[in-house]
Order: sequence, then C-alpha cells, then structure tokens
Amino acid sequence: MNWQDYITTDPDICHGRACIQGTRIMVSVILDNLAAGLSQSEILTSYPSLQEHHIQATIAYAADLARERIVPFPQQSAIA
Repeated sequence: MNWQDYITTDPDICHGRACIQGTRIMVSVILDNLAAGLSQSEILTSYPSLQEHHIQATIAYAADLARERIVPFPQQSAIA
C-alpha cells in the first residue's frame, strides 16, 4: 500500500490538512472514527465517497507518522 497515491494536502482544501485525494475528508476524521471503535463498514456507510483502500491508506499514513515522530510520554514510576 502506497498511501501517497490516495492522501494529499492542499493549502486551499481543509487548511492544508491531509485529506483523501479528490475529497474533503480529512485523514484525522477517519482515524478518529477508527479510534472510536467504528468498523470500516460503518465509516464507508457514513462517507459514501470513501473506498476500503482509502481507509487502508489512512492507516498506512498514520503508521509512517508514528515511525517518524517521537511523542514524549509522561514519566511513570516503576511498580515494584
């Protein structure tokens, strides 16, 4: 899966946020829906212009971001 084939940014569309190409559906909206527990089928029903490969591209995009960016976690104490 090459997410670059399906996800684009354009400063004139959704303030430059990553969107599914040819739509105004932001990648973050799809990820929010997945994180909320919606199935791919439910997301596709809610956004008829989406296809299953768009959701897969969104997941691949998020995986790339997770590999490239380190998010600091609060210091946790060790439990003995």
